[in-house]
Amino acid sequence: MSPIDRITAWLRERLHTAGAAGFVFGLSGGVDSACVAALAARAVGAERTLGALLPCHSQPEDLRLAHLVAETFCIPTVTVGLDAAYQALIAALPESDNRLAAANIKPRLRMIALYYLAQSRHYLVLGSGNRTELSVGYFTKWGDGGADLLPLGNLYKTQVWELARALGVPQQVIERPPTAGLWPGQTDEGEMGITYRELDRVLLALEQGETSDIAPAVLEKVLAMINRSAHKRAMPPAAPV
Repeated sequence: MSPIDRITAWLRERLHTAGAAGFVFGLSGGVDSACVAALAARAVGAERTLGALLPCHSQPEDLRLAHLVAETFCIPTVTVGLDAAYQALIAALPESDNRLAAANIKPRLRMIALYYLAQSRHYLVLGSGNRTELSVGYFTKWGDGGADLLPLGNLYKTQVWELARALGVPQQVIERPPTAGLWPGQTDEGEMGITYRELDRVLLALEQGETSDIAPAVLEKVLAMINRSAHKRAMPPAAPV
């Protein structure tokens, strides 16, 4: 059974177990969300999916490519503009010089919108996190990390690119530099300080228990990312009584 068949069968099984009617997911114009959209449409039919375009001071290219993905896979969409909500929340909060604290409001607002849409339709929320990002904590806690199911959660980023080609994701989406859209010009690899291909190489070496070919400084960097983000991959701990 191919990875596509395995994932789509798993999605159908999870949907049936939950007694839900379909899937909702964010469409960002990136390759991960495009793969999620394509997999959901294959699993249950495009008519039982909803792609949410959730611009929040986003770039026009984000919306253009998101629409392209929706058209490619015949997925119905809804657009929910979050600019005003973001500005209202920023205005209500104390000022901070922490750029990331403000930027992370965007994915958290998107999570709220997705769950509103999901509950309104009795759908499940599909997240677009992949194994690479989950492993090193490159996601916003209770933001894009908030989802019911992670179809790509066991695929490294380099595998997601391969999956995208097999699914027929538009080439310009596949080739687009990965970005979380946190601020203009932001890219995933620039923020992490390592390319996805190098990161996957290190993570695979760790998985196989053979890291002798990895530069010590690179290995130390990745291990630090894994350790710092451990809290993101676990439910909040409860105090012993």
